Amino acid sequence: MTAAAHDHGPEEPCEAALELYARALRSGHVPAQEAESHPCLVDTGLLRPDRDDPRRLRPLAPALALPRLLRSIADDIARRRRQETRLTEAFEPLLALAVPGAEPADGGELRLISGLGRINQVITRTMTRASGEVLTVQPHASHVGPPPEVHAEALERDQAFLDRGGRIRTLYQHTTRHIPTVQARYERLHGDVEARTLDEITERLVVVDRAVAFIPASKDRTLALEVRHPALIDYFATAFDRLWRLATPMYPESVRTPSLNGVTPRQRAIAALLVEGHTDTVIADRLGMNVRTARVHIAKLAATLGSESRAQLGYLIGRSGILDRER
Repeated sequence: MTAAAHDHGPEEPCEAALELYARALRSGHVPAQEAESHPCLVDTGLLRPDRDDPRRLRPLAPALALPRLLRSIADDIARRRRQETRLTEAFEPLLALAVPGAEPADGGELRLISGLGRINQVITRTMTRASGEVLTVQPHASHVGPPPEVHAEALERDQAFLDRGGRIRTLYQHTTRHIPTVQARYERLHGDVEARTLDEITERLVVVDRAVAFIPASKDRTLALEVRHPALIDYFATAFDRLWRLATPMYPESVRTPSLNGVTPRQRAIAALLVEGHTDTVIADRLGMNVRTARVHIAKLAATLGSESRAQLGYLIGRSGILDRER
């Protein structure tokens, strides 16, 4: 094998090179001429010149060789991550220079949007051109954490849409009904706007004029998909309509679901998830509350049904009939 044929990187010595390295470890050295066809051994320092005889190479101890190779790989990963960061920073302003309304190369049916600011800009621009109907699903997390200016921008955008004769329908979780920012929003909006709530809803969704939709493309919502495919838009709108019919009105008229045998609607929702075997953490996440609140409701439900253990609670829920839809 010649050096020219030795075309792999030094971070991963080839099998023939490792065999030569092993022979060097057994004998204490190898002729320097034999290593000429395996430059990866010398490049990585696995074989080093013998001080007493320049015609021979001595092996580096394996306990020192392995960390040396691993460090080289770690350095390469760090370099690539820095390169990734530089590319992202370089393209961020270029994304903002995209021509508004220009069709992407894939025909305009799907487009990835990066950055919360950019996502809000695209949604605002899309709503500015619309005057029909906006359907939105807003999970509990959408209203926890954003600064006041974010709510103000959304309020201004939505009011402008309503002023043009548009209609807005929004689905929230029941736990959102009493959040101050949500209540303040509907006190300030004027026009054809309605809101309803459910125990559980989907991830965030915005459908504009049943022609364009926006959905999250990452868990932290820093990436979004702009969807224009008619079949997908129809699917999102149909799913929204069906959830809307099942939801409880919140605005402009607020309707409260009555308690059943002393069990509140919130506790019934928790009971349904309990009998499915979910943990307290999962129940809290799906219903948009913290774990402590979920456990308080579970304790109250157990007290109402006279349960003394988690296993007994599941049995009593089944016997109570509180999950019977007909009742």
